[in-house]
Amino acid sequence: MSSAIERLSKVPKTPPNGLVLFCGEDMNTGDFICLMFSPPEKVPVWFYRTDKEFHTEFLEDMVIESNLVGLILVERDAATIGLLKGSRLEILEELEDYIPGKHHKGGQSQRRFDRIIEQMVHDFYKRVGEHAARHFLPLLEQGKLKAILIGGPAYSKYDFYEGDYLDYRLKRIVLPKLIDVGYQGEPGLREMLLKAGDLLKEQMYVDALKAVEEFKLHLAKDTGMAIYGEDEVKAALQMGAVKTLIIDEERPDVDEWLELAKKYGAKPVLLSSDVPESEWIRKTFGGIAGILRYRIY
Repeated sequence: MSSAIERLSKVPKTPPNGLVLFCGEDMNTGDFICLMFSPPEKVPVWFYRTDKEFHTEFLEDMVIESNLVGLILVERDAATIGLLKGSRLEILEELEDYIPGKHHKGGQSQRRFDRIIEQMVHDFYKRVGEHAARHFLPLLEQGKLKAILIGGPAYSKYDFYEGDYLDYRLKRIVLPKLIDVGYQGEPGLREMLLKAGDLLKEQMYVDALKAVEEFKLHLAKDTGMAIYGEDEVKAALQMGAVKTLIIDEERPDVDEWLELAKKYGAKPVLLSSDVPESEWIRKTFGGIAGILRYRIY
């Protein structure tokens, strides 16, 4: 309790997302642990407990990658909705419907039958759009969904995209190239990701540029929200104060910094040599820098 009070006394103002404090003894090693940080999202409850273990259940939903890509495979009678979380692929939902093939009898009967089929396809695309919105809009509103990839066979993907079946907020982040894919389910999603490699790299490039520009802006305005220096950045990470961690991908300890970012809820941004300021970040700041959630000095 005294360690907790000591740390809290050094915080002049509660950060916007609140504070989380864990203090206690590791039952396995006997080491004393005291961690204080502000999480990436607002703390949902006021909670105090003395127990044999740390209660992290209120924070677990926050431990999710903040650079997600939505995936939609669509054809006239089947669809797969998925999510790319870093290097992990997750299938959110698979949809299908029975839509008959073309009628070949000709005449009035054929035209009537074609109209029925057309309406069935329209209804299915509408259903796919509604289900995609249900999965993706909450992630978009949380700032976690960065892009959407759409793929499928032949003209189905174009009919779906151009027919305004997808919510306009999601449509804004659809990557510009629709991908030809011949399968549904996980094999189809993997095929789409392989074919869209360049598009995804381009998206990562844009994210890196934005992060560097924000870092430069805080430096120029001396807002106290830019941090650099290995020790300083690591200390800020352990406080949960780092919003974005900028890492030169040529550093030999990249994996270590990525693990720290994941552990303490920071968004990692890798700088490749293609990013214009990567050399500046490397030479001036040792290839490691961060953008804070709140001032700590």
